[in-house]
Amino acid sequence: MAAAVAFAALVPVVAAPAAAAAPELPLSGFGDVIVDDVHERVFVSGGASSNGVVVADFSGRVRRTIANQPGAEGLELSADGTRLYVALSAGDAVSVIDTATLTETARYPTGAGTCPTHLARTGTLIWFGYGCADENWTGKIGRLDPAAAEPVQGDQQGEVRFQRAPLLATTGADAGPLVAGQLSLSLSRVQVYSVSSGTLTAGAAGDVVGASLTDLDVTGDTLFSAAGGRDRVEAFATGDLARRGAYAARPRPSAVSLSPDGAFVAAGALTTDGNDVLVYEVGGVTPVNTVSLDSGETALPRGLAWSGDQDYLFIVTRHDNDPAPHLEIERRPAD
Repeated sequence: MAAAVAFAALVPVVAAPAAAAAPELPLSGFGDVIVDDVHERVFVSGGASSNGVVVADFSGRVRRTIANQPGAEGLELSADGTRLYVALSAGDAVSVIDTATLTETARYPTGAGTCPTHLARTGTLIWFGYGCADENWTGKIGRLDPAAAEPVQGDQQGEVRFQRAPLLATTGADAGPLVAGQLSLSLSRVQVYSVSSGTLTAGAAGDVVGASLTDLDVTGDTLFSAAGGRDRVEAFATGDLARRGAYAARPRPSAVSLSPDGAFVAAGALTTDGNDVLVYEVGGVTPVNTVSLDSGETALPRGLAWSGDQDYLFIVTRHDNDPAPHLEIERRPAD
């Protein structure tokens, strides 16, 4: 969920205490959010029950909805930002959207009954966590290499098995690390992989993230987790899962996102008690910014994304129990 290519822009400092709210997005649910800095757009997918990806600008205005994307969930950008990959959990495929024309240019089938759900990128490779929600312990990791003669390869996770489609996170570097986590279990495990010549090699693994994992992010040699069973976002070394700090985030942390320079971490929670998104300096003790959401709004799982220049933090929220997402925007989030 990291931004692709930073752009140069002059943005005035805004001292308002609350994030700028946008109208309700025309989606029946939420899957993922990612920032396209090249075209100054934000992509928001609608999740398993939706068939679309919303395209908004940096002011939060909806510019288009990309239709015929069945079960659009995970989103990932190519390294140069020219292509958007969409995991189609209800279409058993990964689609490719041209970010300039906003049209689909390719669709890669992943196999019947695979339900690809979460995406991550290492170099030019797209990894997808797959496994349908109504089947137990069928979660696996697949690889999409658009340049290969056989672009899609499944069952890349080695001996590890996941109950459902694993959530994936990586820095985007060719060698990883790639972190896979099992969402929502009473003991949510994470598995760290290194990447070499398109092959995953399993490293550290454990249930250190606690119960009900909702989000992961990786920067350098540290992974950050948000899990509903904790009251804080936590950090761990990718080498051995040793603890590297914690950041208070209200009860039931739901989302975590590292700034593109790795200096700041944003944390959201599924609670209306304070309904804030907190921004910390990595290694810091107290927030450098508290983003007050609108009354009744909470940050959705995996609902945080930074712009490449760090001038914007995009926050996908839900109002009470309404499934339709909203897009709120905080300018200068680290100030």
